[in-house]
Amino acid sequence: MLSKFSEAQTEQYYDHEDAVYRALWDKDGSVHWGLFEDGANMTFLEAGANLNAVMRRRGKLAADSHVLDVGCGSGTTAIALCHALGCRVTGVDLSGVRIANAIDSLEEEPRPVQDKVAFEKASATDLPFPAGTFSHAWSQATIYHVPDKVKVLEEVYRVLEPGGIFVFDDLLKPQPNISEEARKFVYERLLYDTDFSFESYQEALKAAGFEVLEAEDISRHLKTSYQMLSDAASRGNEEHRERFAFLAEAYQETARSVDRKEVGWALFVCRKP
Repeated sequence: MLSKFSEAQTEQYYDHEDAVYRALWDKDGSVHWGLFEDGANMTFLEAGANLNAVMRRRGKLAADSHVLDVGCGSGTTAIALCHALGCRVTGVDLSGVRIANAIDSLEEEPRPVQDKVAFEKASATDLPFPAGTFSHAWSQATIYHVPDKVKVLEEVYRVLEPGGIFVFDDLLKPQPNISEEARKFVYERLLYDTDFSFESYQEALKAAGFEVLEAEDISRHLKTSYQMLSDAASRGNEEHRERFAFLAEAYQETARSVDRKEVGWALFVCRKP
């Protein structure tokens, strides 16, 4: 299935919404959900940093890794990976605004980081790199936006070297029948649709050639993320008053949609044989 939404619509959406996301999610431009530790009183940004740490560990990233960040956004995670590990990172994103943000942020980094990190505007369905370029691929909150998700998996497989690791998260559609609320506040708001459930996503990865090393349904963390974001949006913002009011409602409804199993979230670790 191909989504009815286009990459051009997604690009326009993120170019237009960048200021809102910075005002609500993270002033530095990080836009991904968080992984909350049981019993820990974590903020939203702390949970996001925890997801990064978990993905680094499970993906077995190291100082000698060459990482492709698919959907790098404003570059915060790519730069953080270089700081944490000293590895090389190349980030690609469809949004010209966010790639410009990433390049601006990189220019403020010390020379050793600038020498190891690069950003390029590109589609995940047409990666501008030769086969076998990267030891690792990494993606957060990205593939669900792409109309041809199978093509993304095939492209990531192509640019990985043999034995390369792909660690990523993505949204799921646990059941085909969804409510009007989920359609409006989740799928249409995010310009998103998919046939991938937790199980069928793994089958698609195998069909693309990957060996699935780990697959974990982390939907409960998606619910917590959107509850916290809804609370933040409900406190308002003078510059983006109407948008924050809408997002407070939309994020709360997204959390309810997780409870109704109309949207889910999973973490995958795969290897190219």
